Amino acid sequence: MSAPSRHGVSSRDSRDPIGYAVAAMNKLAQSDLLDRLGIRRQTEKAVFTVTRSGFRTATTAGRAFARAGRRGRAGTRPGAPRSRGVFDLTPTEDEQMLVDVVTELATEVVRPAAADADAACATPDEVLRAGNEIGLPILGVPEALGGLSEERTAMAGTLVAEALAKGDLGIAVAALAPGSVATALSLWGTDEQQATYLPAFTGDEPPAAALALTEPAVLFDALEPGTTATRIDDGYVLDGVKSLVPRGADAELFVVGARLDTGANALFLVEAGADGLSVEADPSMGVRAASLTKVVLDGVRVDEGALLGADDGTTYAECVRLSRLAWCALAVGTGQAVLDYVTPYVKEREAFGEPVAHRQSVAFMVADIAIELQAMRLLTYKAAGRVGAGKDARREIGLARELCASKGMKIGLDGVQLLGGHGFVKEHPVERWYRDLRAIGVMEGGVLV
Repeated sequence: MSAPSRHGVSSRDSRDPIGYAVAAMNKLAQSDLLDRLGIRRQTEKAVFTVTRSGFRTATTAGRAFARAGRRGRAGTRPGAPRSRGVFDLTPTEDEQMLVDVVTELATEVVRPAAADADAACATPDEVLRAGNEIGLPILGVPEALGGLSEERTAMAGTLVAEALAKGDLGIAVAALAPGSVATALSLWGTDEQQATYLPAFTGDEPPAAALALTEPAVLFDALEPGTTATRIDDGYVLDGVKSLVPRGADAELFVVGARLDTGANALFLVEAGADGLSVEADPSMGVRAASLTKVVLDGVRVDEGALLGADDGTTYAECVRLSRLAWCALAVGTGQAVLDYVTPYVKEREAFGEPVAHRQSVAFMVADIAIELQAMRLLTYKAAGRVGAGKDARREIGLARELCASKGMKIGLDGVQLLGGHGFVKEHPVERWYRDLRAIGVMEGGVLV
């Protein structure tokens, strides 16, 4: 029986949804992960080639997803959040605890591994396991389905993405990609889909999984995908190419966006072992630690139960928006990393007998970074707050996306400029952050909150 709390109710009943996340993530403090992973080491994972010809392989499922649950029955959804009745972007006490734990992971584990992961185009398995141990794959999964939340936790996901990206954006994408698929299943999956796939994510060894929306097309618009889903008697046939898919070579499950015969867009669950599905290397300018790949769908057949959510385009559009919100959070975290790095640098670096920070042009540039970063953060938090409250956030997400894409790139560029010649070499991480920030306006999918 649960012990009574100071309010006279059980601790289980009084704990808010973020409290469940904090309870799970506090396992980090009781483990030796930080001691084992707090040093830089070369990844032992197979290294991706850095050429576009790269590898190309037909994927095979690492595990069998046994069909379970009731077909046609609606799935379990996260509960509606309790309104505080005021507009307040300040994180709650529990949300701040969550940020503190993830920040420790980003500082002690992610940041030391970032340079090697970027060079190898792969995040070390130990770093990914550290993220799994603190509950990243199930942060957006309802407690009733084995996850950590009772209510919609868009703000929690936003704060986690920001905190991880302060360590490294590429590793953050790699660590958050499986949880994004689990969150999609929680938001839109049927009872059968949730019972079939979510137990793997809530188990001891969550599978790699990816949300595939981006395509290799000039002026690609996520709301106008070229990938098609042709209706057949017993399901659909998918044809098309998805690019910049994180951890595609290891993924056991994909959520693929495609256009139906009706002209509406929809999402489909595609297992890695499907005939006609293959993966090839797709190394990019930035976000390299996420092991980006190209997923080719050549006549891939899926049954009717593979359709995730509605077939009228509403689920697909919501998925695109939630993905863009996640990328905004990643931009804020990486931008903060730039600001935290350049501020002491310009104070310590001397030119002509004085710190370069004494030059107005330098001081104003650092101030601009701080101003733009705060604007990005406030817009992103406001959008996340509206999503979590179940309100229409299309306008807020659109504004945040536009600002984070343009100002995020400017923050990266200014960071390189402030370091001068040091900004151009890999001895300092700012050149990597600049390359990563340029992805904000290009990449779709991969992560969502």
